[in-house]
Amino acid sequence: MEYDERLALFRQTRLNPFDRGEEDGPQGGKTPLQHEARPELFSGNRTHSSDRTMDLGLAEDHFSRPVGSFVASDIEQLKQAIEECKKLILELPEHSERQKDTVVKLIHLRLKLQELKDPEEDEPNLRILLEHRFSKEKSKSVKQTCDKCSTIIWGLIQTWYTCTGCYYRCHSKCMNLITKPCVRSKVSHQSEYELSICPEIGLDRQDYRCAECRTPISLRGVPSEARQCDYTGQYYCSTCHWNDTAIIPARVIHNWEFEPRKVCRSSLRYLALMISRPVLKLKEINPLLFNFVEELVEIRKLRQDILQMKPYFITCKEAMEARLLLQLQDRQHFVENDDMYSLQDLIDISSGRLSCSLTEIHTTFAKHIKLDCERCQAKGFVCELCKEGDILFPFDSHTSVCNDCSAVFHRDCYYDNSTTCPRCARMTERKQDEVSDVKDA
Repeated sequence: MEYDERLALFRQTRLNPFDRGEEDGPQGGKTPLQHEARPELFSGNRTHSSDRTMDLGLAEDHFSRPVGSFVASDIEQLKQAIEECKKLILELPEHSERQKDTVVKLIHLRLKLQELKDPEEDEPNLRILLEHRFSKEKSKSVKQTCDKCSTIIWGLIQTWYTCTGCYYRCHSKCMNLITKPCVRSKVSHQSEYELSICPEIGLDRQDYRCAECRTPISLRGVPSEARQCDYTGQYYCSTCHWNDTAIIPARVIHNWEFEPRKVCRSSLRYLALMISRPVLKLKEINPLLFNFVEELVEIRKLRQDILQMKPYFITCKEAMEARLLLQLQDRQHFVENDDMYSLQDLIDISSGRLSCSLTEIHTTFAKHIKLDCERCQAKGFVCELCKEGDILFPFDSHTSVCNDCSAVFHRDCYYDNSTTCPRCARMTERKQDEVSDVKDA
């Protein structure tokens, strides 16, 4: 960050790096300043002067006044020194070397004050609270934001934790104030989406309070702004709703709409954990969707073919050694059924990524069965209706499969022939002969 930018930032915020870590943040409708210029105040590469390297002042006297002297030995004296330093910045000529040094000194004083307020303690590496499994973070990054108090986590001087289940982040000092249970427990106990589009009930039904923390809210922003979550339809305060956006499952299923909408923090984490879970049975929720989205029909056919290829692979030694089915390990439900989808599947179908990747896998599987493996080739079928043509497989596009015995025929032969399936007739005749043999005996 250039000096002019730092000075402007000071005048806007009085250079309090521990105030709310957002420009408008949860209050003003903008996302947290996770990539803004403020953390850059602490980077070490500057071209202006090597004497003012921003190394957090480890080799400097934090209590020396830039011009004159500041003497501070406790928190109150540090606060007084900070106020004097702020006044001095405004009094000194702009762009002067003394003013630049004073800005740097003020930052060091602020860091020292925070360090005295929050002394480092021996914190446990793992803490369990409200089904959260909090793990102590070792990262010194300053680009994280506390989900409880909505301020920046200064990893250099503050202890902080992350839940290994839902990735809830907070200061160590904020942990005892947490009231939100881990979202992963909800995913484990209730793996289903809200399938109504923005099911709003109104602020009056919420008693004009945040649906999560019960803070008083209103649409006028007094005492706190009411923000609606497009997933739950409920209203939340600015602490529980940061104007994050996410794709809403109900809008995808009913409207095939993928525009991200504003959601609260708990919905954001829930949707992130649920996005890869195959819990959407489209043919029951909205079967008409297949009539309007051609890509869905294509994906369904590829999945049906892969399910028909699966018996070849689980009985083929070469396929097992090559671990062919592991190519679908990220979408394991594709080798278990053809009607369950995850939200990520639908997103990838809309973007075209899934069609490309699944077509490539389908080609690889078919090549193994029809060309590379003699054992799999031997399990093919000959059309018993015309007794002509090449070896047939159930996943071939020009074939039809008998629903009773799984015999494979040319599609034209199967539909043109009005008689029963030859294989079914043969199996029925064999069973009748066996019954007659038993009676004769």
